[in-house]
Amino acid sequence: MIQFLLNQTRVSEHQIDANTTVLNYLRQQKGRRGTKEGCASGDCGACTVTLGSVVDGKMRYETVNSCLLPIGALDGKQLITVEDLRQGDRLHSVQQAMVNSHASQCGFCTPGFVMSLFVLQKNSCGWDRQQAESALAGNLCRCTGYRPIIEAARIACEQPEVDSFSQREQETVARLQALQQQSTGDVVTNNSRCVIPKTCAQLASFYLANPQAVLLAGGTDVALRITQQYQKLPLMIALEKVEELQHWQETPDAIVIGAAVPLSVCQQRLRSSIPEFSEMLQRFASLQIRNRGTLGGNIANASPIGDCSPMLLALEASLILQQGDRLRQLPLSQFFLGYRRTALETGEFIRAIHIPKVTLSPEFRAWKVSKRREDDISAVFAAFNIKHAGGVISGARLAFGGMAETPRRAAACEAALIGQPLSPATLENACRALEQDFQPLSDARASAAWRMQLAKNLLRRYFHQLNGELAVSEVSRYVS
Repeated sequence: MIQFLLNQTRVSEHQIDANTTVLNYLRQQKGRRGTKEGCASGDCGACTVTLGSVVDGKMRYETVNSCLLPIGALDGKQLITVEDLRQGDRLHSVQQAMVNSHASQCGFCTPGFVMSLFVLQKNSCGWDRQQAESALAGNLCRCTGYRPIIEAARIACEQPEVDSFSQREQETVARLQALQQQSTGDVVTNNSRCVIPKTCAQLASFYLANPQAVLLAGGTDVALRITQQYQKLPLMIALEKVEELQHWQETPDAIVIGAAVPLSVCQQRLRSSIPEFSEMLQRFASLQIRNRGTLGGNIANASPIGDCSPMLLALEASLILQQGDRLRQLPLSQFFLGYRRTALETGEFIRAIHIPKVTLSPEFRAWKVSKRREDDISAVFAAFNIKHAGGVISGARLAFGGMAETPRRAAACEAALIGQPLSPATLENACRALEQDFQPLSDARASAAWRMQLAKNLLRRYFHQLNGELAVSEVSRYVS
C-alpha cells in the first residue's frame, strides 16, 4: 500500500500496477486531464507536476515529469497538479501572470509551464532571469514564443502571493510526517510489485534474494522501458527512501556521495568544491530530470554518452559497492566492461561514489558538445584533469564520453603527457595518441572523423588555457 496527498486529499492505493506512471494515473484513474502527454520521455515538459516533500520541517516543492514518475514515488509525498492551483474563485498568481502576459496560445504546453512557474515562485527570492530560464528549460512551447512566458515568470517572482499552500504548510508537514510513519513500502498487484525499502540492510537482503529485480532510483532512464519500449517490469526496488543512499560526506581527503543523491542536489553542493562539475550539470537534461535523476543511476546505466562518468573518471573516482553484508571499493575505471555492461555482481548495487581530493587539480575542466545548449545528449563529452609544476606535467587524467562503447580514460594520451613539458610538441604527440585510445563510431549525432577531430581540438583548447594563451567565455556560463 502507498499513501500520499493529492493536493490536500489523502489517497491510499492498496492494489495498483507498479508500472503505472503518475501521468497515466492522473489522466485515466483520477480524471485530471490538465496534465498533458507530449513526448512520454521527459523532453517536452507538458506533463510537469509538482512533488512536495518535508525537508527540515518545511515543505520543499520540486517539478518532475509525471510521464517518467512511477506511482510508487508518490508514497509519503504531496502531489500538486494544475487543477489544484485555483485560489477560491480566482486564478493563482502564476496563472494570472500567464494570462496578463498573453503567454498562452494553443494551451497544450501551458499547464506544464504553469507548474514550473509555481515552483519557481516558491523557490525564488525575487526576479532572477537565469534562475527563471533554468526553471523553464524543460518546458517546450511551439507557438507562443518564450518572451511572454519569461515576462510571466518575472511578474510571478516580483509579485508573489501568500497562497493556500503557504497558509496550510504546517498542516501539510504534519500530515506528510504521519504518512511516512504509516508507510508499508510496497506497490503490488497480481502481475507487478515495487518494494520500497528504507535501509541499505533491507535493500541488500531483498536484492540478493531477488537479483532479477530492477533497481529504480529516479526512474528517468528505467521508466523509458515502460513508456517507450512498452515493457512490463514485474519486480522493482525503489531506492529513494533508503537513507544511506542519500548521504553526503565531505572530508579534507574526499567527497563521498550517496548513489541516490539527485543530480540537482549534486549541482548545488559541488558548486564550491568542484565548480566545473556543477556547471556541467546545468546542461544535463532539464531541471525536472535533474530533480529525479541520480548520480548513481547515471553511472549504473553504463551509457557511453553519460555526462557524469567522464568527469568522475578524470577525477579518479571509485565506487563503493554492496552485496548482502559485503562492501567493496572499485575504481570507476574498472567498472565499465562493455556496452551497457558493468562489473556489478549478482545482487550487488552502487552504494556511494568516492571522489578523492588529492587527485583534483584546480585546472580541472569539462566540456560537453551537443546540438543544443541544454536538454540534449552529448555527441562528445571531454573531461581534463592535469597537474603541472615548473612547466612540466606531473599528472594527467583525461576521459571521454561518446568516443567508445563505454566512457573511458585516454591511457595512451595520458602517457604521452606525463613527464613532458607544456609545449606544442607535447600537445601534438598527445593528440596523435588519442587515435590509439579511441576508434569512435559514426551515428546520427556525429561522424567518427568529426568526433576524433573534436576530441583533439578540445585537448588543444585545454592545453592553450593551461599555458595562459586562451581566455574565452564558456558557452555554459550565463551572460546577462
